[in-house]
Amino acid sequence: MLALVAATPAWADEAADESGGEIVVTAQKRVQNVQDVPISISVVGGEELQQQGSASLVDYAGYVPGMNVSNGGTPGQTTITLRGVAPLNASQTVGIYLDDAPVGSSALYNRAGAFTIDLMPYDLERIEVLKGPQGTLYGASSIGGLVKYVTVQPDTRRFKVRAGIEGFDIKGGDGFGWGGQVFVNAPIATDTLAISGSFAWRKTPGWVDSVNNAALKDQNDYEQRGGRVALLWQPTPQLSVKLAGIWQSLDSDGNGLYAADLSGNRLGDGRSYNNYVPESYDIDLDYYAATIDYDFGAATLTSATTYSKTQSRQVQDASYAFGVLFPLLTGGAIAPGITPFSLDLGLKKWTQEVRLASPSGGRFEWMIGGFYTDETTSNAQLVRSYDMAGNPIAPLDPLATVGLPATYKEYAVFGNATFKLSEQFEVTGGLRWARNEQTFTQISSGAIVPTANDPGTSAESVWTFSVSPQFHINEDGMLYARVATGYRPGGPNVIVPNVPPSVDADRMTNYEVGLKADLADRMVTVDVAGFWMDWTDIQVTRAFGGVSGGANGGKATSKGFEGNIAFRPAPGLTITATGSYTDATLSEDVPEISGLDGDRLPAVPKFSGALRADYEFELGGNKGSVGAGVRHAGSRLSLVESDPLTARAKPYTSVDLNASLTFNDHWTLRAYARNLLDNKGEMARSTMADGLNRPSFLAISPLQPRTIGVALDMAF
Repeated sequence: MLALVAATPAWADEAADESGGEIVVTAQKRVQNVQDVPISISVVGGEELQQQGSASLVDYAGYVPGMNVSNGGTPGQTTITLRGVAPLNASQTVGIYLDDAPVGSSALYNRAGAFTIDLMPYDLERIEVLKGPQGTLYGASSIGGLVKYVTVQPDTRRFKVRAGIEGFDIKGGDGFGWGGQVFVNAPIATDTLAISGSFAWRKTPGWVDSVNNAALKDQNDYEQRGGRVALLWQPTPQLSVKLAGIWQSLDSDGNGLYAADLSGNRLGDGRSYNNYVPESYDIDLDYYAATIDYDFGAATLTSATTYSKTQSRQVQDASYAFGVLFPLLTGGAIAPGITPFSLDLGLKKWTQEVRLASPSGGRFEWMIGGFYTDETTSNAQLVRSYDMAGNPIAPLDPLATVGLPATYKEYAVFGNATFKLSEQFEVTGGLRWARNEQTFTQISSGAIVPTANDPGTSAESVWTFSVSPQFHINEDGMLYARVATGYRPGGPNVIVPNVPPSVDADRMTNYEVGLKADLADRMVTVDVAGFWMDWTDIQVTRAFGGVSGGANGGKATSKGFEGNIAFRPAPGLTITATGSYTDATLSEDVPEISGLDGDRLPAVPKFSGALRADYEFELGGNKGSVGAGVRHAGSRLSLVESDPLTARAKPYTSVDLNASLTFNDHWTLRAYARNLLDNKGEMARSTMADGLNRPSFLAISPLQPRTIGVALDMAF
């Protein structure tokens, strides 16, 4: 069963075992019952991801209230929105954390808004999804919220082995997909030292052909590999040292996108794209972490140090954008041609956080800390020029060569405290000061771009805060309110006349009220929230005399409600309903993006929701489970409503099933079906324009066709 906030003890098993049935989270950087945290949070358990056959963000996002994921063709080429806050430029609005540290770039030029770390689920304990700005405790680029991956920690008491194999079929795919994974935990010294390791490998078949190149058949197949090693050392009850390394890669031959004409008629067999050259995408992540905790009694000191290296390589067929312009560029001397666009993105990131926190459970809980990050990013772009036979065109090749190397350094101090005024009333508040300093160089040459090698710099300081009063109706129910702010860093701008030298940070203020309660002896669990978010100085992309640069433009509001209700009418049976209504609109005209006051923001359905029923049972001394879910998302826009190039994605409703049977407590046979009825809905639809901004065709990111899989797992 997919583990949302209204979780039963079967969700996130290890956390539940240690807390008497409660689902624990670390949203406020201390271990708490999710029902006691004054933030709207959804929790997805790692075991439930496997039960559902989930392999990426898009597979489970539909069951998380207020979360929408747009897929650019493969895992990792994704844009996440929470509560209607979609990026209107290339940087992210939803922060990504891996245990104690952020991953992905905070800078403008590494395209973090379109390329998101998408971890394989095998070694995950849970995923915490925090809604609304998280700037006080988590810093930059979390104005919409935060997705936090929490990994499984080594166990110093028990030797464990888990392994599994999986096969699955995607309707129309080129053969069967398969996956395999193994996890080993070994105590080296009981209660003192343990090591764990895991490895997973998954191959997904393609099902998209090209109408322009017969050789590109089933072109969107991809392969994922990932491993993790972790060491836990606890020499004394007071000291804990954790070391971890994660390595993950994805290699894809093409994108899982469809093409349609401007009237919406899909090309080819309806599951085809119109590229001439392979649109490959590869990404490699290396991540290393060291976390030290020391309990002084009156307070615990935590040091978290990480280093990550990410390298991604993408090829896009930009023939529709630039190749069609060859006759205009050469006075008709050269016919339209093919223009592959290569994009290489690199990120090297150090982070260091130190915090001191009081013990939990007292009348006054406090935390103070400092944070530092140092990023070096690269952005290399190359547009080649070929004729239709694939030969380079000398006068136009290369069409453009662009380099955008940058650095980003941030220093921050923060504090957070909870004061319990009485048994029923308490207040949580926090404050953070951050300063970032950035450098950037614009390097360009080619037939259609000016020759340049221009540096730029920027610096800014930002304050964020949060205040959350809470009223405990009883030990199982809480009303809370929350006012919180967040920001997304600005940065140096391109160097051309009439362009501002830097882009300022945009800011978000969130007003929220919520109810969390367990009712009828915990037969019913409720978690609902209403919110109003004010977004100011929105970062947008603007054209300055034919050259695109960054700008700050306008305001927006996002208001609505979200929540889930879990009902347990009988032992083993849980029925969960989730839903969100989001009204995200501009609150003034924004000419830079052709937006008018009242326009809907892109990438956000007004309504989305899901209904699940899950049943666990005993069968001849063995354990079994069955589950069924229906998820729905309304239509979404590609751009703000008044932009003449905006396109509307079709709504979708998907039916998912899963079942499992565990024999002798060690062997589990699983089966699942995602999108059982093969709904033809769309996660995104965009109007692709040529180099003169004229509409060319529609690109569609579809719901993955019906996928049916079986798996065998063992655990000792």
